[in-house]
Amino acid sequence: MLRQWSVQAPGEPEPEPTGEELWEQEMERLCSSQEPVRVLPYAMVDKRFIRQLREPEGVKTSCWQQWRHRQQTARRRLGEAARRLARGCGLWEGALYEIGGLFGTGIQSYFTFLRFLLLLNLLTLLLTTSFVLLPLTWLSPPDRGPALNFTLQCPGGHQPQTGVPKFNNLLWNVFTSRAFNNTFLFYGTYRAGPESSSVYSIRLAYFLSPLACLLLCFCGILQRMVKGLPQKMFLGQDYRSPLSAKVFSSWDFCIQGQEAATIKKHEISNEFKVELEEGRHLLMVQHQTRAQRACHLLTYLRVNILIGLLVVGAISAIFWATKYSQDNKEESLFLLLQYLPPGVIALVNFLGPLLFVFLVQLENYPPNTEVNLTLIWCVVLKLASLGMFCFSLGQTVLCIGRNKTSCESYGYNACDYQCWEDSVGEELYKLSIFNFLLMVAFTFLVSLPRRLLVERFSGRFWAWLDREEFLLPKNVLDIVEGQTVTWMGLFYCPLLPLLNSIFIFLTFYIKKYTLLRNCRASPRPFRASSSIFFFQLVLILGLLLAAAPLGYVVSSIRSSWDCGLFTNYSAPWQVVPELVALRLPPPSQRILHYLGSHAFRFPLLILLSLVLTVCVSQSQASARAIRGLRKQLVWTHR
Repeated sequence: MLRQWSVQAPGEPEPEPTGEELWEQEMERLCSSQEPVRVLPYAMVDKRFIRQLREPEGVKTSCWQQWRHRQQTARRRLGEAARRLARGCGLWEGALYEIGGLFGTGIQSYFTFLRFLLLLNLLTLLLTTSFVLLPLTWLSPPDRGPALNFTLQCPGGHQPQTGVPKFNNLLWNVFTSRAFNNTFLFYGTYRAGPESSSVYSIRLAYFLSPLACLLLCFCGILQRMVKGLPQKMFLGQDYRSPLSAKVFSSWDFCIQGQEAATIKKHEISNEFKVELEEGRHLLMVQHQTRAQRACHLLTYLRVNILIGLLVVGAISAIFWATKYSQDNKEESLFLLLQYLPPGVIALVNFLGPLLFVFLVQLENYPPNTEVNLTLIWCVVLKLASLGMFCFSLGQTVLCIGRNKTSCESYGYNACDYQCWEDSVGEELYKLSIFNFLLMVAFTFLVSLPRRLLVERFSGRFWAWLDREEFLLPKNVLDIVEGQTVTWMGLFYCPLLPLLNSIFIFLTFYIKKYTLLRNCRASPRPFRASSSIFFFQLVLILGLLLAAAPLGYVVSSIRSSWDCGLFTNYSAPWQVVPELVALRLPPPSQRILHYLGSHAFRFPLLILLSLVLTVCVSQSQASARAIRGLRKQLVWTHR
């Protein structure tokens, strides 16, 4: 009878497990799981019981293991407390929260970007100070090597320039870098004795510090770039998060103050604007016909050709301005030509975007297309102007592409530039100073009077003029330009990151004042993830632009004969094989020579090809899995 009752009739539902069975199943799952006990949603007493169950039977925890566990717990809690304290006392946390609430996360990401650049510059300065300045101050011997005694043979009796025209004005000397000529700001002041008599190689530290700083910055930018990837790159263009989720889950019920509530309302409103703007643009693109797309393609080509010609003309103007300022160093013109290249670069970067916007607006593009097209060409113009400035300096100072007697004899234009590294560093210093002064002048001489006039007067003209719009891409490109100049000067002007850190710190407060007092919010809102990805992309392009000429200089260009650390070397790179021969034993030297030979490069190339093949296969498999999960996610929200 009992057996008949125990047999389940077909079609009847299975009996539900009792509470004890559920508890036993949960205990088995927790014991076999590798999830840390501290993240489990249980009380402290239950966590202790689970930890005891996970210990093997018959094995008693030793005093050393208990002490080690307590130390790990104490270090973890201390680290969590330090992170909470850092978040609470972080730089500009209150200002960033206010800006994000009033103007959206897109504008907030610009100021967060400023803080990130400040951190990069301080880290670069810390590396340079630790490995170059402090050892040079404390470990360098008093005798820094005999000075080279040679006479330059310049054509036509032309003698090398030992200085610049004198103009006794302290402020002007600061702006033109003459006040810091004999300081550690520039390359020429750094001296060291022979490598055979020194315990610590200042030359190797000076050579590796810029490269290490660029590599560190590249890793930091790449990490933030991956974190800032737009969500739609993974979810696809067809996926859109429902607005109902934002309507019912956006409010923070822990808010109590009226000011915080107002900021939160603005933040939610800005998020809705972003979603609606993206939906409208996507709907417009989907309803385009083939004829409309072909017409737009032809229009793109026409506008891009015109803008490309403008860019070519702009970089040509920068080239000739730099060449003219370097070739004309007479007493009467020198003071006026000091800031000619930075002035032309600033004029080109100011007029170029205006002309781009005018040409794009003539074609009646949609707002998103207009902004994106203008933005791409502004990035090209910024980076191309800096690249042409560097090429023009290289052609004048290093005689790249020119035939000159002094260049053939000494490897650089020694008749005009006795210490060419200092000359390049001075030009980059002046460019950095000029960019910051231009930003300050535009804020207090243009934006502030414009706001006062608009508030004071009324009428059609003043209503049309209105306050200045805070253009996020333009401000980002300006700060990226300054950071790129800083990276370019790491070898010639090692303390330029200190100057740029001061500029970024002041720029934050100036831009905050401009945003809150003088500007109006942009009618096109920006999503934070898209903004962060764009910031890091432009910044990494600037870093590559700065690293290319630096790598060429340290590996191929002859150093100055009578200044700096590498006077006796054909190129700064030559200090590495010299130190390898002096400091390493013969077996280590043979290993390094083998690593640099073709016998090692070809097997390494084959191994990298195999690794790349495996990575491509895994990425394709992951892409197929992502497409499947994306379809499931779309079906779930439908």
